[in-house]
Amino acid sequence: MSKKTYSIFGAGAAGLYTAWRLLDGKSKLAKNEKMLVKGDVLELYDWGKYDFSKKNPGTREPGARVCTWHYKDDKDNSYLELGGMRYLYWDGTPEGPGHRLVTKTIEELDLKKDSVPFNESADPLMSLRSKNMYISDINSNQPAPYFANNYAQDAPPDDGFTTIQSVAITQTSGPTTRREWCKFYEEGRINIDMPDSSIYQKGDLLKEIGYWNLGYDMLGQDGFSYLSDGNGYSSNVVNSNSAQSFNVNDEFLPGTEYKTLIKGYSSLFDSLFEEVEKLAKQKGITLNYYPNVRLRSILHTKSGVNFTTATRKDPDTLAERKKCDAAFLAMPRAAIDLVAQASRYSDDEGTDVLNHEKVQLYLESVLMEPSYKIGMFFDTPWWRTTEAGSPTYPAKLTSYFLTQEGIEKLRKEGFPSNYLKKIESAKNPLIISNSFNDKLSFITAVENTIEERLTFKQEKQISTVAELDTIGPSITDMPIRQVVYFGDNARDGKGKKVYGILASYDDILYATFWKALELGPGTTREIPESRDVQPLEGPREATPVMVKMLRSQLASLHFGPQADYSYVPEPLETKYMDWSLPPFNAGYHAYKSHYDLGDVQRKIRKPSQLVPNTDCEIFIVGETYSNDQAWVEGAFCTAESVLNDFFGIEPIIDEKYYPFISPE
Repeated sequence: MSKKTYSIFGAGAAGLYTAWRLLDGKSKLAKNEKMLVKGDVLELYDWGKYDFSKKNPGTREPGARVCTWHYKDDKDNSYLELGGMRYLYWDGTPEGPGHRLVTKTIEELDLKKDSVPFNESADPLMSLRSKNMYISDINSNQPAPYFANNYAQDAPPDDGFTTIQSVAITQTSGPTTRREWCKFYEEGRINIDMPDSSIYQKGDLLKEIGYWNLGYDMLGQDGFSYLSDGNGYSSNVVNSNSAQSFNVNDEFLPGTEYKTLIKGYSSLFDSLFEEVEKLAKQKGITLNYYPNVRLRSILHTKSGVNFTTATRKDPDTLAERKKCDAAFLAMPRAAIDLVAQASRYSDDEGTDVLNHEKVQLYLESVLMEPSYKIGMFFDTPWWRTTEAGSPTYPAKLTSYFLTQEGIEKLRKEGFPSNYLKKIESAKNPLIISNSFNDKLSFITAVENTIEERLTFKQEKQISTVAELDTIGPSITDMPIRQVVYFGDNARDGKGKKVYGILASYDDILYATFWKALELGPGTTREIPESRDVQPLEGPREATPVMVKMLRSQLASLHFGPQADYSYVPEPLETKYMDWSLPPFNAGYHAYKSHYDLGDVQRKIRKPSQLVPNTDCEIFIVGETYSNDQAWVEGAFCTAESVLNDFFGIEPIIDEKYYPFISPE
């Protein structure tokens, strides 16, 4: 048998996972000619050049839209995440929530020891319409500054999600498992009687309704504005497919257990790349890594897949004509669009799969959502209460969050077993995986549940296990939108302490606000945005005007609307990532309404399924057309599904309760 060549285009999450599983996966079949064997070639192309190791240095940390940034670019220093930053932990149980493939991959790569909590505050600081407050302050006597329908301003903004979902889901009804949600995407309907004044009526399919449209209909203008401003994410309230948006917004509700890696989330991809190199060498498979090279065009022929490449230096000019037996496009919609454009006008022989009308229809099934993130390092944590003082509105970063892991730890420490049993079964209030604002409310809930007073020792024991230093965030309708507090997280803990914050976590709404500040006074833009590949180069230094604008808004958030920028100290270092730039052109994606998103997921991963009488080995993997858009999990799941269904590789975990993509 002649040797095979598999080519992966994109060395981000999906590309590296695909390479790893091609090398590590076990075949379902006794005889499987699609498995890579000794003598075969695995190619890994990437438009950027990631800093994987000393052997393979680069311009930025790996992970595509994951991008860890260390102070002074030294991995021993404190770090921030200027892209994706966490995952939802899965406890390994058959029906437990969480990102199963990311959790499993971290375990397989022996990174579980590096996995640490990364949870949100139970009582975040907010500044909306120039009013500073904490979530716990909001009530009928101290409403949020909105005039919403049904006095929605008397409750936290996220209650708006519950109101919207009430047309089809309640706390005691609706989908709970992943498989049930997949069915809901196709069949979910409005199942309550709507007033005559409503735009939508009972029986309407949710997949045919835009989420913004439905939210406006349910909440009114100011009610929707309150939800949009106060939840912190513009991407959560765009006009996406309502059926899927119901599930997406569940992920951000209190009680979700987030984790990250202590060395930064990009370290996951350092380890994946290292494992790919090791496995290829062990198995006698040639691994060819091509940084600074992009896929230019791709066609299907009888003899295989023909493609052309272009270099980072000259991205619009054909560099090489090549051939492979299978091609994996591990890239988002914008990058695929560029490949389709060049393929459309190619004079080479072959079938142009990407430009078939049905393929184009499915490629366009997602919204591209811009994102902008700016990080700052300081020599003091001025945003929280310390011995040196406190801002007017400090970030409340300590919560109490007891997990099942915490229960097991308490059990080993000899905490009364009858107390633990009652705590585990508590429903009103729920104690396990439920955030409490402070120690008093947590201990009160525990004592009410066990109907006993804790001893001093027991109180200290359980509060120590449950105490959680959170990341915030603080939320505002100012262009900074969200502030995430990383603090001093240097690995060695030696030397001068440096404290980091994600000073602006903005999606969609204000990306252009910051873009205009990338250049200071007296400068003219010289690089067209279509050629500005800043996300590939890595975090870019902020201009003095951008820094001053950030300080001004941070001062308003933490010291009140009358405070000027001088209340916030000069940062040690400030850099940004503009994810609206090529090659990603979006920080996240979301499905549009009026699509059968399950069919999109199943078909677009092998586009030739949409072309009559055509079967070619071109595949699309990544978060864009996944069940977990905007998460690393989505990238892993689409790749896993392709390898399981088209390459005969055994699933990495049982998918009975967790289909990687929407099943038929």
